[in-house]
Amino acid sequence: MVIRSATYIISSPDHTKSPAPDRPEYAFIGRSNVGKSSLINMLVSNEKLAKTSGTPGKTQLINHFNVNDEWYIVDLPGYGFAKVSQSDRRRWEQMIENYLRKRENLETVFVLIDSRHSPQKIDLEFLDRLRKWNVPFCLLFTKADKENQRTVSKNVKDFLDKMRESWQFLPQHFVTSAVKKMGRDKILALIQEMNAEFGAPQ
Repeated sequence: MVIRSATYIISSPDHTKSPAPDRPEYAFIGRSNVGKSSLINMLVSNEKLAKTSGTPGKTQLINHFNVNDEWYIVDLPGYGFAKVSQSDRRRWEQMIENYLRKRENLETVFVLIDSRHSPQKIDLEFLDRLRKWNVPFCLLFTKADKENQRTVSKNVKDFLDKMRESWQFLPQHFVTSAVKKMGRDKILALIQEMNAEFGAPQ
């Protein structure tokens, strides 16, 4: 897939304020500071599209980006650590849940997992929530350039093994690096496949 254009559209406090659900949409979410904005920017080859920040919890709204005038990327707030009040956190969680469960043009959620770490309970719990809500997802293991390949491979394998304990089927997964553009072609190829199926009769 060739990315011809990628533009920021809107930041919404609620899924009902999002753009019309008339094209396929792909949401990106992960623990705070997992490298989400960098990965989105790498996918569309635009370093300035999604705002990157060293401060966890920077993304607080549902951010829509229009790609090729054909599909949307959605940057969702991170889950887990963020220096915010309990009430703010609850509001975010409700906003994310409503979006994930009610947004009818959402094709899949790309859940970002930091490949430098062993399996984290917070990530596994979030995936369990997606299962409960029947939300389709793929896993993107990020920051693979920041650690040696042996460690990355072990952490990915350990994470998938942990999932096998309670999941019958494992989702697709990709190992990525925003710096080295690792995983870019495979992710875009998957999106292209899903775009082709969007709106087709079930």
